[in-house]
Amino acid sequence: MKNSKNFSTISTCETTNKEAAHNMKVYRTDEIRNVVLLGHGGCGKTSLVEAMLYVSGATNRMGKVADHNTVSDFDKEEQKREFSISTSLIPIEWEKAKINVLDTPGYFDFVGEVEEAVSAADAAVIVVSGKAGVEVGTEKAWELCDKYKLPRMIYVTEMDVDDASYRQVCEDLTERYGKKIAPHFQPIRENEKLVGYINIVKNAGRRYTGIAQREECEIPDYCLPNLQTLRDSLMEAVAETSEDFMDRYFAGEEFSVEEIRSALRTQVMDGSIVPVGMGSNVQAQGVANLLSDIVRYFPSPDKRSCAGINRKTNEIFEGNYDFAKSKSAYVFKTMVDPFIGKYSFLKVCSGVLKSDDTLYNTGTDSEEKIGKLYTMMGNKPIEVPELHAGDIGAVAKLQDVKTGDTLSTKNTQVLYAKTEFSQPYTYMKYVVKAKGDEDKVSQALAKMMAEDVTLKAVNDSENRQSLLYGMGDQHLEVVISKLAARYKVDVELETPKVAFRETIRKNSDVDTKYKKQSGGHGQYGHVKMKFEPSGDLETPYVFEQIVVGGAVPKNYFPAVEKGLQESVVKGPLAGYPVVGVKAVLYDGSYHPVDSSEMAFKTATTQAFKKGFMEASPVLLEPIANIRVTVPDEFTGDVMGDLNKRRGRVLGMTPVQGGKQIIEADIPMTGVFGYCTVLRSMTGGRGTYEYEFVRYEQAPSDVQEKEIAKKVSEE
Repeated sequence: MKNSKNFSTISTCETTNKEAAHNMKVYRTDEIRNVVLLGHGGCGKTSLVEAMLYVSGATNRMGKVADHNTVSDFDKEEQKREFSISTSLIPIEWEKAKINVLDTPGYFDFVGEVEEAVSAADAAVIVVSGKAGVEVGTEKAWELCDKYKLPRMIYVTEMDVDDASYRQVCEDLTERYGKKIAPHFQPIRENEKLVGYINIVKNAGRRYTGIAQREECEIPDYCLPNLQTLRDSLMEAVAETSEDFMDRYFAGEEFSVEEIRSALRTQVMDGSIVPVGMGSNVQAQGVANLLSDIVRYFPSPDKRSCAGINRKTNEIFEGNYDFAKSKSAYVFKTMVDPFIGKYSFLKVCSGVLKSDDTLYNTGTDSEEKIGKLYTMMGNKPIEVPELHAGDIGAVAKLQDVKTGDTLSTKNTQVLYAKTEFSQPYTYMKYVVKAKGDEDKVSQALAKMMAEDVTLKAVNDSENRQSLLYGMGDQHLEVVISKLAARYKVDVELETPKVAFRETIRKNSDVDTKYKKQSGGHGQYGHVKMKFEPSGDLETPYVFEQIVVGGAVPKNYFPAVEKGLQESVVKGPLAGYPVVGVKAVLYDGSYHPVDSSEMAFKTATTQAFKKGFMEASPVLLEPIANIRVTVPDEFTGDVMGDLNKRRGRVLGMTPVQGGKQIIEADIPMTGVFGYCTVLRSMTGGRGTYEYEFVRYEQAPSDVQEKEIAKKVSEE
């Protein structure tokens, strides 16, 4: 067995190891595997990367998440919290191939990072803890693979822990996803400990002799019944790949190891089989098998398709990771490191990228000079002379390039479709603590938004507040923490103000005179106005004048309108913007000397206040249309909770995967904090989206509260 070599040669000396890392060779397209690690938070993805680095000889000791020394969790925030926040790229050299491992965060708040990684991957390893079993994150990982049509394997970790159960995980997976779940290994346990495994494809046993070391052994008798069952189902799956195999299978013939592997490769690539492996990250057991299986069964990029639009000809450009075609690359991620600057991570979609190439950014219509090309080992750049089609690398300091851009040649201007990212719906108001730090904060947030596509900073000028949108409370918390640690600015999160509106329900008629006499020039403006509901809540006011006989001269009409314009910005009821008012100027008077625009504007402002308050004023609240997607069993709870939030359920639509979309109209005040409640109600399985639809009259208790708030602020 090629990889059953003794790994003790690894730690010969650290220098060779460092050199190896700095001289990464150039790999051809068929030698590359782009693999994303997916799974629930805490299932062991980052520790698995550590074990992969160790077993492949890239490092001579394994880092631990708890010791804050892992290669992929290099960020201070990640070390502090002991979980991944962003995706990191770790290239691993194994059996003449290069595996670009994308280690992703497991927590749902950082889903944007996962979506970036999945868009660049050609296959996925879904990591499941043998102890915790199949979790929500496992289901979500599977759904993502389905969406991007990624071939996948399952890797069960923590097999060294005594209450881990491989069999249970395999049963749960089979129950959920059917016959395509195919265990490739069976653990050998003695006295509650993992001591070796059986390779089901080869039908041979291996015993562990030390960290990352193993030797051949006999298959223990007690393993045989279960082995037979697993082997039968594997052979059945192999037989289904061709008629010839099927005939041989029924004739009771054995397949050779090579035949089995070739059949499995086809099936793994088309997604009809999902192999299940297992091991221990801490002991680095099972990791060599996993790396070999990745090289053996997963597709190289040229087996995957990739097409964009040629902007010059408007024809489809089939890049398909073909090194012989014109150069093009897709920027799938941006990293902004305060110390080492900005890196654009890209996947080469066609051609061969070389350092010092000049590429054309189709989105911004500008040329970009590529300096050096790198592969990244976490946050350590390793220089490479070129990147072939299908490879993943990074380029430093590209000024005008952002996530989702396409780089190509000027002659063949290609544009690839941008990745669809989840929309952030959780928001908070943020307040800059120190006066004068506002610019620093907005620059820091701009850098962070370049890095994190699911973060949005919005200036809500109407309510005079700055808002921060993210994927959940934890996400926003991390952003605030990063602002303090990285950019040395303190920001606090507060409950945001809701954008209420004011309007009137009845009519009123007022007569207002503004008169000021003080030696010399006085002020005089006099208006008679009617106010009524305009019926249009989209526009603040409608102005009409029906003045007869020059009671108010024409040249003062703009001043009257100006007075209205200023009055509707902060309504008289609770200081919110006014909508849906029709104002009619029908009479008034003027003074040939003392009248001025200022006087008529002031008279109008006074008339508006009085007229508005006499016309039965009310507060309107914003109503959103919310769509909540949840598994069937949670529909009752979710609907009950929406009712509590004054939501009106409009209907339910069943969707695939045993889920329902519940649609409801809900006041914006009810949307606040909904993310956390929905997650805890559905164990993280529920998702939601909403958009503002209209304004409605707020109930009297809500109005009273808001008006009282205004009084107390004054």
